[in-house]
Amino acid sequence: MHAYEYAVIRVVPDVERGECLNAGVILYSRAAGFLEAAVALDVERLAALAPALDAAAVRRSLEAIADCTPLPGESIGQRFRWLTAPRSTVVQAAAVHTGVTDDPATALQHLMARLVLPR
Repeated sequence: MHAYEYAVIRVVPDVERGECLNAGVILYSRAAGFLEAAVALDVERLAALAPALDAAAVRRSLEAIADCTPLPGESIGQRFRWLTAPRSTVVQAAAVHTGVTDDPATALQHLMARLVLPR
């Protein structure tokens, strides 16, 4: 079993209102040497929440997070901390939570299905 940390990636069109749309998950396991993110933007739900928001720009921001490759000289743990640091931007990470798994990739897909994808 490997301990892991994860955060939901959310779109917050108006930071002052605090309304958000879950759009991805980033999962890090130090023990497994694993750092990956998965994103899925529901454009229709985003349009209902914020019709004037540029969905293409939001998608580009999400894709940048999904490519969570560490910078030269940066560990995957440092990269996870940078990606999940508090921000007052449209795309941001929610609080970090923990879990345990034998397979971090499967845990990531499970979290996406449970927290992001339509039911």
